[in-house]
Amino acid sequence: MATGAYKAVSTKRTPQSEPILGKAMVANSAGGFSFAVDDWKRLDRFLVLGAEGGTYYIGEHKLVADNAQAVARCIAIDGVRVVNRVVEISDAGRAPKNDPALFVLAMCAGTGNTETRKVALDALPSVARTGTHLFTFAEYVQQFRGWGRGLRNAVGAWYSAKTPKDLAYQAVKYQQREGWTHADLLRLSHPTPASEEHRAIYKWIVDGFVGEPYRDIPLVISAVEAIKKVDNKHDAVLIITDYRLPREAIPTQWLNEPEVWEALLQDMPMMAMIRNLATMTRVGVIAPMSDGTKKVVAQLADSERLRKSRVHPLQVLVALKTYEQGHGERGSNTWTPVTKVVDALDGAFYAAFGNVEPTGKNFMLALDVSGSMEGGVISGMPGITPRIGSAAMSLVTSAVEDNTVTTIFSSAGTNFSGTKSGRGGWGNESGISTIDISKRQRLDDVIRKLSGLPFGGTDCALPMIYALQNKMKIDVFAVYTDSETWAGSIHPVQALQEYRQKMGIPAKLVIVGMTSTEFSIADQNDAGMLDCVGFDVATPNLISDFAKE
Repeated sequence: MATGAYKAVSTKRTPQSEPILGKAMVANSAGGFSFAVDDWKRLDRFLVLGAEGGTYYIGEHKLVADNAQAVARCIAIDGVRVVNRVVEISDAGRAPKNDPALFVLAMCAGTGNTETRKVALDALPSVARTGTHLFTFAEYVQQFRGWGRGLRNAVGAWYSAKTPKDLAYQAVKYQQREGWTHADLLRLSHPTPASEEHRAIYKWIVDGFVGEPYRDIPLVISAVEAIKKVDNKHDAVLIITDYRLPREAIPTQWLNEPEVWEALLQDMPMMAMIRNLATMTRVGVIAPMSDGTKKVVAQLADSERLRKSRVHPLQVLVALKTYEQGHGERGSNTWTPVTKVVDALDGAFYAAFGNVEPTGKNFMLALDVSGSMEGGVISGMPGITPRIGSAAMSLVTSAVEDNTVTTIFSSAGTNFSGTKSGRGGWGNESGISTIDISKRQRLDDVIRKLSGLPFGGTDCALPMIYALQNKMKIDVFAVYTDSETWAGSIHPVQALQEYRQKMGIPAKLVIVGMTSTEFSIADQNDAGMLDCVGFDVATPNLISDFAKE
């Protein structure tokens, strides 16, 4: 008769607190065992999700340091490949923030071999597209190298390659960040002026105006100097309108005037418009039935402009969450949200992902709502926890697929009706529930629905367990999680194998990683499993393509 000691080891059912026999698994931060993603996958996660704010289990400093070690290993293996990946993700606008890309590019420029350093510095204009990006890169690169000839030439070339019009705009709109200014970088890089206009702009940046405006200076700079001297609102509005000045060039005494904001709105870049929705509502430019509201709504509905502006869905989500609540995450300013604008932001969120092709497959969208998903924030975005982010990501697939069921799960012992049940084993429904999310629901409604749920441990096997128990015919399980699973009596991959065997369906498992840790519940040796990065703009189409294979 088999004894209990021998019966405790099985490749079919293993507690998540132990590794599966014969599988290369690692201890995750919660004390369970998961699969480790390779360094290249972790590079992608870091470039898209960053590490600001840390996670429930890992502090920000350690998470950055751990990711930097993975990046360093990638650079040592193939630094040029790292640079190319940075350019690909940054230039396509696939990440909500550009800081991780600038950090990795700085690492390549400072720690790579000779070829890697050259390629990284050559790529600077593709990744540092604005003055703010350039200042951030300058701050990061000093952590890895000094200001040698190669770096000075690369920064100088950034200025010289721009047309006078573009350079003047950069100087006016992006004036300083991280303690850096354009004057600092010009003094360090000593670029040779590409034209007399460049020379005049450099002189204005470094010295400012002395007496009469310089000859060959672009008109936008003359306008910046002129608006500093006006003493009435009417003249300020005329200068803004005639010379298309950005908000950053406007003296602060005019920034509470509705007429000034109406003038700014006429040529306001898309991302600037999204960031200033609250202010424009507070001063009355955005109001029910106003021309300002109509213009904002039309711009947010312009998917082509969204794409060209590299507006990321997560930036829209932050704007939607903040605007709809009528007050900021910090500060005392309040406003009354305009419903038309909230609706337009909701539509812009989906449009920012581009066109996603439906597959006709049966999807279970499984949202990890455990306690760890409420810790930290995604990409340093205020108020956007992995729990909220997972709900938003799932809605993109839900909106295009006709055959979906959405579940929320935590671990056995969590009851989403507000009561607690005993800790069950395989087949116990406790800890998972379907949630009524319609593709017609607005994103902010769904966020509120998930924000009020209780917390619990993490058992990422529950979606497959639930589907098998209820004889649900699922082609693709899409699990949105941080992969810090530990509470179940069977691993997710084992639960998937049992589902496949008993249901006779070659079901696939997609893991949408919502944090930049090294963990995944997907076995990379199983062709029916895919690990992808949450809030990568490419992810919804990647899921669609994988489902159709």
